[in-house]
Amino acid sequence: MTELIDAAYLWIKGLHIAAVIFWMAGMLYLPRLFVYHHTATPGGELEGALLKQERGLLKIIMNPAMAAVWIFAILMLIANPALFTQGWFHLKLALVLALSGLHGFYSASARKFAAGQRPRSEKFWRIMNEGPALIALVVAVVAVAKPF
Repeated sequence: MTELIDAAYLWIKGLHIAAVIFWMAGMLYLPRLFVYHHTATPGGELEGALLKQERGLLKIIMNPAMAAVWIFAILMLIANPALFTQGWFHLKLALVLALSGLHGFYSASARKFAAGQRPRSEKFWRIMNEGPALIALVVAVVAVAKPF
């Protein structure tokens, strides 16, 4: 099996990068929807539309993309276990684990919005909108530059 993974390594890497792009699109957009949700009238038409968008974004884009990121990453690690010995990879892995935790926090928050709650504040979600972008920036630079 590892010969097959070795032969497909660059394809797997490309699919990993594509999955990251899809995942990050959702991670950047969902907190923006939460900002709008705070301004929507409870039970109103806008809130209904936002709930549908939040649910669809998570179930159709973000959850499958995050799963694909991890699946392709594991396949790349099987093909290249030496990555575990490199310092830059440890930082990248820690940041991706943090993004995965943030994804879980966003999912829990979406469930609260769906239950009629308004978790946190509009200002909080405006700030949270920037977090995934900063983390993704560091991950990309570290993965390309491999500084340590």
